[in-house]
Amino acid sequence: MNTEWNARSARVPAHSPSPVMKRRSLKTGLPPGTLMHIGEFNQTPARITLIHYDTDRFTELPDASLADCRAAMEENAVVWINIDGVHDIRLIEEMGETMKLHPLVLEDVVNTDQRPKCEDYESHVFVIAKMLRNSNDQAGPDVEQVSLVLTSKCVVSFQEKSGDVFDSVRDRLRHARGRIRRLGADYLVYALLDSIVDNYFLVLEKEGDRIEKIEAQLTGYPAESTLREIHQIKRDFIFIRKSSWPLREAIAALERSDSPLLKDTTRLYLRDVYDHCVQIIDIVETYRDMISGMLEMYMSSIGNRMNQIMKVLTLISTIFIPLTFLVGIYGMNFKHMPELEWKYGYLLAILLMTALAGGMIQFFRRRKWL
Repeated sequence: MNTEWNARSARVPAHSPSPVMKRRSLKTGLPPGTLMHIGEFNQTPARITLIHYDTDRFTELPDASLADCRAAMEENAVVWINIDGVHDIRLIEEMGETMKLHPLVLEDVVNTDQRPKCEDYESHVFVIAKMLRNSNDQAGPDVEQVSLVLTSKCVVSFQEKSGDVFDSVRDRLRHARGRIRRLGADYLVYALLDSIVDNYFLVLEKEGDRIEKIEAQLTGYPAESTLREIHQIKRDFIFIRKSSWPLREAIAALERSDSPLLKDTTRLYLRDVYDHCVQIIDIVETYRDMISGMLEMYMSSIGNRMNQIMKVLTLISTIFIPLTFLVGIYGMNFKHMPELEWKYGYLLAILLMTALAGGMIQFFRRRKWL
């Protein structure tokens, strides 16, 4: 494999880029199969977790080596190799040589800006999915690319960093729950994909709570922060949609694949995952429509508030129009104005202006303008 651009990959600035902008331009002009990490800068050493099992036994090595992986693949058992840290180009290259993976597979593994997809390379099946997890703060979900490689009795999962949604799968393997220990590597791929898809529902549930909170703010007096939150959640749902639609296509392609690595019994379970993806897409589209409606509601609320302000100001100005007229008349410097010589002329003018203002206010209330 060509690793001449590893140093260039390491010079990517140490910040978290936008999920839709991960410096794909760095690969411009490079030959196919060139291994170059495209994604968030990561200094954490890569880690291999090895699990191999059959019906009667289970072995787990949290910090395995490539030698341990090669030894496990020689046994008559299902092997699950999980690699945390696709930024380690040398490790990915050595794993590709061990598993005899196609160079394009390794190129897609280290490029974390890939679209979810499924490809059949005869000797192995390659699947890319986007793993979504709820973040600890009030921001949008954490997104990570997960690559799965299926061979006859081995599954290799590549992750960008440590931490995933596969704890339930590991727990079932450790305690021999369900049928996962009795079935092959293809069922393990199904279980991993099912965990990824099911976690979408948890993410959407939290996003739904955010939407309800924003709707409550819109019915009152929304602030500018409400508008910023609406735009943020709209951007989150754009990325969720970009992750869920291709994932449905990838699972459908995996289910329809003619690869002998997939048994007919596993295809039935993949069909269930496909149905879950369809449900996720329906929820996403419903929430996107609600978000669009919230933007219109926000603008309407701001417009109504401005109309109320202008209404009050207009009524105040209308009340002072006749008062200003009277003041203007008695402010003229004519010598012969009999009212100026009256003893109670000033009091009469004040009472007249008060009566005019009170009468206009009562008129506005009768017309329900106040």
